[in-house]
Amino acid sequence: MQGIAKALGLHGKQLRLTVLQHMNKGIFSWATLISRIQSESPAVIIPHMGLENITVREILRAKGEAQAGAVYWCSTSHLVHEAVKHMTAQNVGALVVLKSGDEKQLAGIVTERDFARKILLPGRPSEETRVEDIMTEEDKLITVTSNTNILRAMELMTDEHIRHVPVFDEKVVGMISIGDVVRAIVDQQHQEVKQLKKYITGDYY
Repeated sequence: MQGIAKALGLHGKQLRLTVLQHMNKGIFSWATLISRIQSESPAVIIPHMGLENITVREILRAKGEAQAGAVYWCSTSHLVHEAVKHMTAQNVGALVVLKSGDEKQLAGIVTERDFARKILLPGRPSEETRVEDIMTEEDKLITVTSNTNILRAMELMTDEHIRHVPVFDEKVVGMISIGDVVRAIVDQQHQEVKQLKKYITGDYY
């Protein structure tokens, strides 16, 4: 019962910092984060189990990616215009990039921030620029595993100033975003509050 309160007491500052760092940067905004959380969240995202017990695996399961093995990707040879269309169609902010000709090998990641900073701002034509020219390459890529704790993932994303992290278990098995992390934390907090209300009103004996 006290798991969320304890975790938020220890990591609440980190959560606030995470959210603040991602406000009004590039084409991402606080309004975008809230909109995505409200539009994408089911009634219960992850059963109440305490933040210290939640791993990236639970987030992928809640998103339906663990069972389906869903990984949204493009290749290094794809045009940026094609990659952005794919992001839009799937309502995601990043794609895993696989090597052209060897689509089992990770090459990097391309995000909406890359598009904003490297295409929109300098006025480069997205129809003539390849993904490999703007992506974050594999040797600079930050990843997590399915077993990474959600609080550790939040800390990593905050420290590295990143919004999307591929999940790598010998191969890419999914992607998590800062929105996924905040959504899961907020949902756990809401469930804790509901349990406390039931306790106070006498539903627990």
